[in-house]
Amino acid sequence: MKLGQITSYIDVAQVTLYVFWIFFAGLLFYLRREDRREGYPMITEPYGDVKDHGFIYFPDPKVFRMADGSTIEAPGDRADNRDHKLVKAEPWPGAPYNPVGDPMLAGVGPGSWAERSDKPDLMHDKPRIAPLRLATEFFIESREPDPRGMTVVGADGRSGGTVRDVWVDRMEVIIRYLEVETTGGRRVLLPMTFSTINGRRKEVEVNAITSSQFAAVPALKSPDQISLLEEDKVCAYYGAGTLYAEASRAEPLL
Repeated sequence: MKLGQITSYIDVAQVTLYVFWIFFAGLLFYLRREDRREGYPMITEPYGDVKDHGFIYFPDPKVFRMADGSTIEAPGDRADNRDHKLVKAEPWPGAPYNPVGDPMLAGVGPGSWAERSDKPDLMHDKPRIAPLRLATEFFIESREPDPRGMTVVGADGRSGGTVRDVWVDRMEVIIRYLEVETTGGRRVLLPMTFSTINGRRKEVEVNAITSSQFAAVPALKSPDQISLLEEDKVCAYYGAGTLYAEASRAEPLL
């Protein structure tokens, strides 16, 4: 036999190739199971129930211990029992859904949100996101425009309220939200990513929603903190506005 051959028909290179194929197939199987722990569409569209729990689809549950002592199991129960305000545009699988009722609050399309924890994201022993009135260790650089006191202008060019405070992310050290007092007197949050500060005109411009729609921004349980679930709902409201704030936005461009 030649050098490297195990038998007359099998050599080390061939065995190595077979081992690699087996390893690669196992790796793909492992990764395809692991990606079903979070965010994978495991709900059957026609019936709305969770797909087969067999070993091919779901990995064994893994328990994550959180800083506050609670535990989260993944994959957990994927069933979504919310009363979704939507209806299929057509009966076949893959057809789009249309919102029912107020599209800004229906939780459909760009306005969809997830059932996250209804507790604030914590940084050690205090909420990660907080208004400057509580996060006194932070301040706005004097060379940058301070949005507090500025008028908030909606997509219709009218005033929707006035900025009263700024909410900062203590870990990322950036502005997350602007606290807006609407013309009706409510205090709501405006995600910084949906706003543009015009320091020259002393205005905060928001193209996602109109001035009157600030009054319906989802409220917070506490005036000084926001939970993960509330963050999703607030951001989803402005996201819905990009498509549903005005009827013309839901129409084709051409």
